[in-house]
Amino acid sequence: MSLDFIIVIFIIGFVGSFISGMVGIGGSIIKYPMLLYIPVMLGYTAFSAHEVSGISAIQVFFATIAGVWAYRGSGYLNKTLIAYMGSAILVGSFIGGFGSTLMSEQAINIVYAVLATIAVVMMFMPKKGVDDIPLDQVTFNKWLAAGLAFVVGIAAGIVGAAGAFILVPIMLIVLKIPTRMTIATSLAITFLSSIGATIGKIVTDQILYGPAAVMIVASILAAPLGAKLGQKMNTKYLQWILALLILGTAIKIWTDIL
Repeated sequence: MSLDFIIVIFIIGFVGSFISGMVGIGGSIIKYPMLLYIPVMLGYTAFSAHEVSGISAIQVFFATIAGVWAYRGSGYLNKTLIAYMGSAILVGSFIGGFGSTLMSEQAINIVYAVLATIAVVMMFMPKKGVDDIPLDQVTFNKWLAAGLAFVVGIAAGIVGAAGAFILVPIMLIVLKIPTRMTIATSLAITFLSSIGATIGKIVTDQILYGPAAVMIVASILAAPLGAKLGQKMNTKYLQWILALLILGTAIKIWTDIL
């Protein structure tokens, strides 16, 4: 790889990981289109969709580790929620990943588009009083949380994403988890969800290790910085940033399908 190409990949990884640390998602929702379109626009060789998904998978794995590390000791990581939703999404994503081999590419895109649309609608629903709950008084239905994470895991496994973009609105709207706790905890759950995807990409040799290494370095540097800023920002701004990211993704996917 040339030095200028390495710089382009690093900037893509840095921007995507910074935003992922700030709003509590793995970042593939941002970096996937950036990797697919920006290098080509700048005159470099295009990555294939399989190569982009492989680079994104391993990058999400490291970005979420770095993001969770930045939240350690903050009080925002809900260990019970991580245990129930994390284990359920891990099982679900394995089933979804296996089942996706039986589906057409069009069907997989429709699943992704429907998920993104549901997430957008949920993000714009009122969330009154959620951030008024003290962190040590947060309660939730454990089996509802696990069941929803399992379903999200199946869908995320089908489309090859970690699923945080739908997990975050579920945690905010359905489970009534405060915004900052949702952001920190969803990073940990996304990390667990990304384990299967990363292993699958490595085993099937879908990862370009040069660009992936550059993205990993960018993730480790940028995700904690984003997480630190996210802890200081007004929660309303964080919710709007996430909602707009998901909305943009939903529009792009439906445009491709139709």
